[in-house]
Amino acid sequence: MSQIKVTQKKSIIGRREDHRRTIRALGLKRINHTVIHDDTPVIRGMVHKVRYMVEVEEVKGSKK
Repeated sequence: MSQIKVTQKKSIIGRREDHRRTIRALGLKRINHTVIHDDTPVIRGMVHKVRYMVEVEEVKGSKK
């Protein structure tokens, strides 16, 4: 399965509560923090919801 790298680029201060919770559910804790997730429809939906605060890259050569 392919993977994606999600990086938080903007602050959650002053954002809607559901967007804050989505950022936390993705495992992001601060600006420029990066996490790697499997590329599933659920994760893609979460990323789409907060797309203005995150940056997404496809991970090359994932070992799964």
